[in-house]
Amino acid sequence: MIRNLLLIMMPFLLFNCSKKETTLNSKSPNIIIIFTDDQGYNDVGVFGSEIETPNLDLLAAGGVQFTNFYVAQAVCSASRAALLTGTYPNRLGIHGALDHTSSHGLHLEEETIAEILKPMGYATAIFGKWHLGHHPDFLPVHQGFDEFFGIPYSNDMWPNHPENKDYYPPLTLYSGDKIIDTVWSDQSMFTTLFTDKSIDFIKRNKNNPFFLYLAHPMPHVPLFVSDKFKGKSKKGLYGDVIMEIDWSVGQIMETLKKLDLEENTIVIFLSDNGPWISYSEHAGSAYPLREGKGTSWDGGVKIPAIFHWKNHWEAGLVQSHPAMSIDILPTLAKIVGGNLPKLPIDGKDIGGMFLDSHNQSPQDAYFIYYNRNELQAMVMGDWKLIFPHQYRSLKSGQEPRNDGIPLQYRMMEIEHMELYHIPSDPSEKLNLIHEKPEILEKMIDLAIIAREDMGNALVGIEGRNIRKPGKVL
Repeated sequence: MIRNLLLIMMPFLLFNCSKKETTLNSKSPNIIIIFTDDQGYNDVGVFGSEIETPNLDLLAAGGVQFTNFYVAQAVCSASRAALLTGTYPNRLGIHGALDHTSSHGLHLEEETIAEILKPMGYATAIFGKWHLGHHPDFLPVHQGFDEFFGIPYSNDMWPNHPENKDYYPPLTLYSGDKIIDTVWSDQSMFTTLFTDKSIDFIKRNKNNPFFLYLAHPMPHVPLFVSDKFKGKSKKGLYGDVIMEIDWSVGQIMETLKKLDLEENTIVIFLSDNGPWISYSEHAGSAYPLREGKGTSWDGGVKIPAIFHWKNHWEAGLVQSHPAMSIDILPTLAKIVGGNLPKLPIDGKDIGGMFLDSHNQSPQDAYFIYYNRNELQAMVMGDWKLIFPHQYRSLKSGQEPRNDGIPLQYRMMEIEHMELYHIPSDPSEKLNLIHEKPEILEKMIDLAIIAREDMGNALVGIEGRNIRKPGKVL
């Protein structure tokens, strides 16, 4: 009798579960990650940009805007490895930006978001830039993706560049693990082409769960934009490119709405790192943050981040507590009920942060590495600790350029640890190292644990739990 009553009541019990639950009792949600390249913190309207981004602003209004969201490293390949595996890239042996000479890539034993979702019936695809190994065995179709259409590494790794880069071969365009074309002189079709491919994939998989990873090559230099957006922005070519990316987001969201998929689709918008500021007028802005790409200051590692899941996550929520891209994989795995990778990962489920601005990440701290395993900074709650290291900064006295030729860097030296209170000092100007000994002590204790675990080349420690990347035999 009781069993029969429970069976009768079960649909009503499921129906009355809170819409804000982070795990599902019905159809697993579709997942879309839109990942841009070198888009600065200030290059989205709701983050303060003068460039018009109405679709991204609308996405934020209906979702969660993170104002202190970090990538693991301020460089292409490392940032992508962290996003897709939920693991610090230096733990995986992925450093810097791989190119056509690289003989390694993401190890096949490392599991990506796509590999977590495929056993649960998800169709998986990546359109755009991969950058985790260009040799056939390292390409996306061997890392959990059913489909790949795009380029193997950054769009500037080709001979046709304002700078002399004739040591690069022509940029190759892949379908699956086969080269189908070479891009010699024109990338103006990239944003539209990868958007169209994404929309086609959504339509083909409207009746089953899917994971779409749209990794735009833009606004990485060299900049290209389609004719429909050329000259449309008040911020020159860079602004035109951002407007086209915003259009792409709008096309994706319009497709979801037409197919009645909006409420059952998670949409995540991120950049891989901050702006490449040496390209001046061909680069974005990290204002009010310090420095840009290639540094561990917030201008390099803090990015515009928007998370949208209609009627599940709190619409219009502004989340100011820090989180990092390594947390996305375990959060998605928890939502869909998937298994975590067999090898240890560093990310943690941050699902609660999408429901209430007071909820914080379960992480004790986030560690920011650069170069070959240098622990350069860490974030703990409201605090950021900078360790002694060298970093690049623009030489003073240079006039901005609008021809795609970069300005010159100079190397700067941090000789002693520096401590910043990010909420009151987002530009990292006021060093409070002597005023907060209790904060400093706690952060150093956590850094010692990270150093023993993952190493720190700045002090000659290799780390106990470093894994090797995949290598070409």
